[in-house]
Amino acid sequence: MIVARKIEKELKITAKEYPVITIIGPRQAGKTTLAKKIFPKYTYVTLENPELRSLALNDSKSFLKRFPAPVIYDEIQNVPELLSWIQVLVDENPEKKTQFILTGSHQLLLMEAVSQSLAGRTAILTLYPFALNELKKSYVKSERENLIHNGFLPRLHDQKIRPERMYRDYFQTYVERDVRKLLAIENQQDFELFLKLLAARVGREINYSSLSNQIGISAPQIKKWLSILEASFIIFKLPPFFNNFGKRLTKAPKIYFVEVGLASYLLGLETPEQVERDPTFGGLFENMIIAEAYKKRLNEGKEPNLYFYRDRYQNEVDLLYPDGGEYMAIEIKSSRTYKSEFLKGIHYFKKLSGFSKEGMLIYDGDLEMETENTLVRNFRNVFTCK
Repeated sequence: MIVARKIEKELKITAKEYPVITIIGPRQAGKTTLAKKIFPKYTYVTLENPELRSLALNDSKSFLKRFPAPVIYDEIQNVPELLSWIQVLVDENPEKKTQFILTGSHQLLLMEAVSQSLAGRTAILTLYPFALNELKKSYVKSERENLIHNGFLPRLHDQKIRPERMYRDYFQTYVERDVRKLLAIENQQDFELFLKLLAARVGREINYSSLSNQIGISAPQIKKWLSILEASFIIFKLPPFFNNFGKRLTKAPKIYFVEVGLASYLLGLETPEQVERDPTFGGLFENMIIAEAYKKRLNEGKEPNLYFYRDRYQNEVDLLYPDGGEYMAIEIKSSRTYKSEFLKGIHYFKKLSGFSKEGMLIYDGDLEMETENTLVRNFRNVFTCK
């Protein structure tokens, strides 16, 4: 079953504007399926194939002649040398649109090569795993601990793979292979401990010194590992809001996992019931919601431009969502019961910033209303309207 992806609209529009489309995102997010669906008549070539990769590296001209445009080159980061040749072909036929569809799962390697060879010639779209509004309504209505435990990787939903099996294989095949290779990590135990500590800290500001002390490596090394994890689409950072309101603001970003199901697996949570009871549940719930906000922005072809707010007095807003030149202040609570005190941070930020946009409380309760210029919404009904 091929699920309609919300990014399809933006992809079709962009395809009329650029000769090259580059689709990036984590492994198993559905990039190949998306490309094949929207461009069914294009030749498909995967550069994970050792023979084809060798040909592309050693004889690029023969490779491009064998697989001419229009074509999909999957996992292009394996042969970034091809991009210079693609630039030449595109420049020879500037009037032709969408000659090449490129996909990649490591943005650091790929984006550096793209910026050098295809600047101004390619549109870049980022695809995350399924969003809530891409899944069956009957599934979305299931308990939040099920959603967190199962996660949103397409193969898990398409092929009915058990989450514990799926994420174990995903971790061993992609995370360990790709990331450890890039980092040249020799001590596997240190790396696994690092990932588990990150999973236990979702929704919290990153403390480099604390992680350094617990793992026994330097803070600069921690920063390097985080950068590679972010470039490999394992985690993403939510930066603090820096507008100067006359307050001393926090400077450290928060860390979230692109796939909340992977975070649940790293924490050793083997059932939805364990997810619900775990002390990290609030952070995992917040991770799921923040990731949904990211997906919505990316699926619309926009930069995320999402932030959180916190000052030295511990006044905090979980999420600042861009809206017409201002930001909507959003609080995220895993509670099923509405409490007016949940709105405290929203009111504080709106008064401080002078923003007129209504705020929003996202939680898991049935009561939905508007109160004190703030929307109260169940999390299933927030980023699913479009």
